[in-house]
Amino acid sequence: MSSKYWLKSLGVLCTLFLFAEVNAQTSSSTYSALGVGEFNYSGLTQNQGMGGQGISYGTGWQANNVNPALTTRNTIFNFQAALNYKRINVDNGTESSLVDGGGLSYLALSFPIKSGKFTSGMGLGQITSVNYRLRVESDVNNSDLKARNFLRGDGGISEAYVNFGYLLAKNLSIGFHGSYLFGSTIRSNQLIVYDPKNVEVGNPSEYYERLTVSDVGFKAGIHYMLKASEKSNIHLGAIYQKLGEVNGTGFAKLGAIGQASNPDSDGDLIANDEAGSIYIPNRYGFGLTYEKMNKFAVGLEGQYQDFADFRNFFGDPLSLQAVKKVSLGFQIVPDYLSFDNLAKRGTYRVGVEWMETPYFINQTSINDIGLSLGASIPVNQLSLVNFALKAGRRGSLDNGLIKENYVSFTLGFSLNDNSWFYKRVYE
Repeated sequence: MSSKYWLKSLGVLCTLFLFAEVNAQTSSSTYSALGVGEFNYSGLTQNQGMGGQGISYGTGWQANNVNPALTTRNTIFNFQAALNYKRINVDNGTESSLVDGGGLSYLALSFPIKSGKFTSGMGLGQITSVNYRLRVESDVNNSDLKARNFLRGDGGISEAYVNFGYLLAKNLSIGFHGSYLFGSTIRSNQLIVYDPKNVEVGNPSEYYERLTVSDVGFKAGIHYMLKASEKSNIHLGAIYQKLGEVNGTGFAKLGAIGQASNPDSDGDLIANDEAGSIYIPNRYGFGLTYEKMNKFAVGLEGQYQDFADFRNFFGDPLSLQAVKKVSLGFQIVPDYLSFDNLAKRGTYRVGVEWMETPYFINQTSINDIGLSLGASIPVNQLSLVNFALKAGRRGSLDNGLIKENYVSFTLGFSLNDNSWFYKRVYE
């Protein structure tokens, strides 16, 4: 078989799995097999608990990495980190499978250079993730043979970033978020053919592909606060993220199972760490939040990213569509002056979000809808414990597709300290 045939076959099989049997899967999402993986649109823990919001509203007690313009609200030093866990029930209409996974979610740091005027920050996070284990069974045309494909994918694109926020005028701030993009994604497809007696026919083969990226990207943001009354504000925010041509190297080979990852073994070497790029389309976001100072905030935000323009490493366009995400979020502080009762001084959040994902299969859009809850509980005068819980559904059983019911949980903390930026009076 030619190399072009196998490259096309891999794309077809990544679509076929959506109509076939799922078995022994440990995926964060079956849909991460398509495109460049699953994108993170939900921000940090406090954003996740409020429907993924953070474009138009943020606080000074936690880092802000969704809209860099909101970093100007961080007037004290802040360090934030979190772990995440996700559990999914994957159902194809005939059987279901439970899959789960988790790990370090992010690290973020924010500190004022000139308090209330100019703020900087840095951190580590994940832009995309790929993690799936799939088995596809199909009939071989014009024969009584059956083909079994075992597909696996791991990795994603991470970022190490620095950001800056600057108060340009009264109540108007701008921000810049610069990213170093890195990471590897490994995908493999093992093919074994069986006769009616379940005996192997021919030689099993494997297609192995590894993409390693190393490049830069940026995000810009703007935030404006309009006074609605003496104790209430209206917040407006917008972001623009540009990744574009993300450079890297690609390796692809067809060989015997267990040998395809070795460039020196027998097989058909398609690309041997060749330089190239993938194209990731621009992302836009807008938000509006009404805030009752020290009481509550309610916001509506939307994001858009047109993956119809996406191109993989080998220059092939995929059948993807634009991402459209809308979220409604609410948070409340029962009593911010209750220093003797930390629970009353905590912040509690709820949100609902709907997203039309980039996956378009069998003339059907794959939608994701979820409900989130979250809280930030003080552990002393400044620092917080944060958590967010989200339950949702992605996809449906219509047209032979796969439905995922999922629950995700994020637990983290915010360490705040204002002593770094005050001169000592007594030694």
